Amino acid sequence: MSTGRTGRRPGPSNTRESILTAARSRFAEVGFDAASIKSIAGLAAVDPALVHHYFGTKRELFVEAVALPVDPAVALAPLADAPLESMGEALLRTVVGIWDSPAGAGVLAAFRAIIAGGDESLLRTFLLDVALKGVRERLDDDAETRIALVAAQMVGLLVTRKILLIEPVASMSIDDLAAVAAPTLQHYLTGPLDSA
Repeated sequence: MSTGRTGRRPGPSNTRESILTAARSRFAEVGFDAASIKSIAGLAAVDPALVHHYFGTKRELFVEAVALPVDPAVALAPLADAPLESMGEALLRTVVGIWDSPAGAGVLAAFRAIIAGGDESLLRTFLLDVALKGVRERLDDDAETRIALVAAQMVGLLVTRKILLIEPVASMSIDDLAAVAAPTLQHYLTGPLDSA
């Protein structure tokens, strides 16, 4: 009769961190939509079932891979019901509301960590394929240009308001900020883009 042990080998397991490392690499390389659980598992040299075991869905894996304190699908859910004609204001109020909330410090820390780590493509994937994807899908033929302009405006506001602390933007109420910045976002979303 065998007295050998079964189950997990003794000692620390780095499987979870290996999956996170592979996910960061894959998301940065091909984007959120094209990165499959199977490809992430292959890169981490684990069974795809382990990815689901540790992280659940691909979206949950992404949230953890970029160290976000909030799930973007939940935080940005109000945008799904916002009319396109007022999306600029809805977007600004929702996103700045997150930055100004208790979760904002974690969002800022994740942003800084991604930039400091040289993972700009991961940040681009987050902005375009996760955070702004639902908005982009509602836009016309110029969707890629429009959403890139919106992303530039929002990143600029984040840096101005939360990193550089440039006044008066840093201390403006959401109402005041929406009054002056939301029209620009709305123009990017639905206004004419030609230079004429």
